Amino acid sequence: MLTVENVDLFYGASQALRGVSLTAAKDAVTCVMGRNGVGKTSLMRAIVGQQPVRRGRITWEGEDITRMPTYERAARGIAFVPQGREIFPLLTVEENLQTGFAAVPRALRHVPDEIFELFPVLRQMLSRRGGDLSGGQQQQLAIGRALVMRPRLLVLDEPTEGIQPSIIKDIERVIRLLVSRGNLAILLVEQYFEFARDLADTYAVLDRGEVVAAGRGDKMVEADVRRHLTV
Repeated sequence: MLTVENVDLFYGASQALRGVSLTAAKDAVTCVMGRNGVGKTSLMRAIVGQQPVRRGRITWEGEDITRMPTYERAARGIAFVPQGREIFPLLTVEENLQTGFAAVPRALRHVPDEIFELFPVLRQMLSRRGGDLSGGQQQQLAIGRALVMRPRLLVLDEPTEGIQPSIIKDIERVIRLLVSRGNLAILLVEQYFEFARDLADTYAVLDRGEVVAAGRGDKMVEADVRRHLTV
């Protein structure tokens, strides 16, 4: 569904990505791993259209989206849960969820019951401000907001960052369930090795803006990956 081919990305004169190639298929979890500052978030921003690329091509469902604006990618089913969650702290939980309506046709502008089945705490807190939620609850809200868009590609940038272990287990359960339902590709950026290893159908490891290891999750060699994660 998603193909990234030989992408170079710069911030001014500084090169963040060097010839990065990656694929993410439906009904599968693709994990991108690496230390801080190696280009993982830059790659996700390039895929969702928040950062232009200098060279290379990004294709989604057979269509070249390399120069396409972010809002058009969202309308084509690409949803992004950014690092740090970035919910709206002064809006209620319900209002945060409703911000996902912008990317869907008017007939679909309602919050699916599925979201409250996946994250029951959100139903209990609909009238509370997003900023009053715990970090784990905000992460569930950020994922729920993305799911309101009925995505076919869900991009998750470090969803376990700063989250208590019980919520991490909940997020892992939700990811597995979403993939099992079919017609959804999940692209997951993660530094928590065990979480990524257990979920990855395929994986890629970045170092200094380049892919230095990639393959099927069940063929992953732990020692080879971990040496690119340790400082």
